Amino acid sequence: MVARIVVAAPSSGSGKTTVATGLMAAFTERGLAVSPHKVGPDYIDPGYHALATGRPGRNLDAYMCGPQLVAPLFEHGAAGCDLAIVEGVMGLYDGAAGQGELASTAQVAKLLRAPVVLVVDGSSQSRSVAALVHGFASWDPEVRIGGVILNKVGSDRHEELLREALEGSGVPVLGALRRARQVRTPSRHLGLVPVAERQAEAVEAVAALASQVRAGVDLEAVLGLARSAGATGAAAWELGDSVVAEVGRDRVGAARPGAAPLPARSAPGGGPVAQGSGGSAQGSGGGGPVVAVAAGAAFTFSYAEHVELLAAAGATVVPFDPLHDEELPEGTRGLVIGGGFPEVYAPELSANEPLRKAVAELARSGAPIAAECAGLLYLARSLDGQPMCGVLDAEARMSEKLTLGYREAVAVGDSALAAAGTRLRGHEFHRTVIEPGAGAAPAWGITHPQRRVEGFVQDGVHASYLHTHWAAAPEMAYRFVERCGRP
Repeated sequence: MVARIVVAAPSSGSGKTTVATGLMAAFTERGLAVSPHKVGPDYIDPGYHALATGRPGRNLDAYMCGPQLVAPLFEHGAAGCDLAIVEGVMGLYDGAAGQGELASTAQVAKLLRAPVVLVVDGSSQSRSVAALVHGFASWDPEVRIGGVILNKVGSDRHEELLREALEGSGVPVLGALRRARQVRTPSRHLGLVPVAERQAEAVEAVAALASQVRAGVDLEAVLGLARSAGATGAAAWELGDSVVAEVGRDRVGAARPGAAPLPARSAPGGGPVAQGSGGSAQGSGGGGPVVAVAAGAAFTFSYAEHVELLAAAGATVVPFDPLHDEELPEGTRGLVIGGGFPEVYAPELSANEPLRKAVAELARSGAPIAAECAGLLYLARSLDGQPMCGVLDAEARMSEKLTLGYREAVAVGDSALAAAGTRLRGHEFHRTVIEPGAGAAPAWGITHPQRRVEGFVQDGVHASYLHTHWAAAPEMAYRFVERCGRP
């Protein structure tokens, strides 16, 4: 059984990422194999987690994947490790809007039978911290808050007051981090700047976080708490045909009887996403059709399980960097372009005309192309006036409006990625809009929270703003690779 803790907080901005990443790096430095996880759909924090541990950062999302997959996906990612650290999302009890505890950090902690380390921002309080911790510890008896780490503490005297207040709370203080020593990480319109865009600085930041945590946190007490976690009772999620057989049949089918018709394509909306670790490197997989996966600084948003599923389906997965590589990997039969920040790199992406032409040629051949968010923007005619691949009859631009939230969706028609009627849950997160030309076929019908259609299906192309987690619908990866193998 893997020792584990969940790092949570009363609200966003309390310092979860600082503490979680610092703990990951500090324990890794001690020689432990640390498995990093993040609650929710965040793509950026897992990049810092991976840098801290040397292992892929993995997401645990009870909304997109369902509560029943949280523990199996955890066991899959943490296999062979000594310790797992799960960073929460928002406040401990905050989940999908209007759906109770669903997708909250508290729900994930219960599903993993893991104790919670509560990170409390002590900067503007002293004795009141006891009332805050008492409220969080007693709100849900099934959530075990095993300790508190005080963050943004102003002085030795301030720390003393906070510790005194918590003496009778029954929740031990595991450490305190000083406000003056906070490690700064740059951010932009969608959160922190990804690791791939600031590798050297990110390495220094993670090392500084490890040093800060070593100095201020009782690591032995944290490790002892992690070892008190109960067994999840779940088998590890497995790749392979059996997953498709067990999960896929329930997800591919006709739309729900009696469902209201979807509206016609609505006004433009929409934004970026990306995946990547860069370079035209060697591929992975079973020697089947080559699937090129966009990587590098412009495309950093993806889930580790996507590449694993493509490889399990028989694809040879080869990363490439659209900022630098002028050709697609040799023998490319399919293309996956995830999310990221193409708007930041629009001039550089546009300047790489040979690759833009290669992508357009691949699309004209009818080869399968799956694009999410940033990938959608890259396939458009232009992005903020800069020429892109021109695969889709659409113009994209930055917007002041943030589009953010979970979505329920159904595939409007057949595509290389999904059969008509496929239902799943996804997530939108962008500050761009895309203006489609006339007659474009949509990819998804959004059924909640508002009914609308979204995205594009065109020949072999499936492009959309909707981020999806293929572990919840592994048949999509198998369908995509099967289409790549067709003559």
